[in-house]
Amino acid sequence: MKLIQRIGYYLGGFSMGLVILAFFLNGKKVSCDYGPDARVLKNINTKKIVYSEAINLALSQNNIDSMAIVYLLKKGDISFSKSNPREKPCAIYVIEGEYQDTNMELTVQNCDSVATLLKIYRPQ
Repeated sequence: MKLIQRIGYYLGGFSMGLVILAFFLNGKKVSCDYGPDARVLKNINTKKIVYSEAINLALSQNNIDSMAIVYLLKKGDISFSKSNPREKPCAIYVIEGEYQDTNMELTVQNCDSVATLLKIYRPQ
């Protein structure tokens, strides 16, 4: 069998496999959260999120949009150097990100069943 025939058979089988996978995985909520940042953010987003008084005050006084918090919780980066993931009983994470050309830091207390947003900071 020539090399070109082998490549043809390989590509034919590979494309059929992709079609079958697309058919079976269509509509399923499949995610690939393997990085440390993605795992922590997914863990936080699966829990009930509670705003602290400092967050409510910052939202009202500093004209911070609540969509900024949602965006940071979905697309932010965890700063593990500023975080304390081994604190008992609840881990503390600092999430950094940019929303509408403004840098922000969000401090989250991640407990077993609830995630509490402790404070939001906009460095100047």
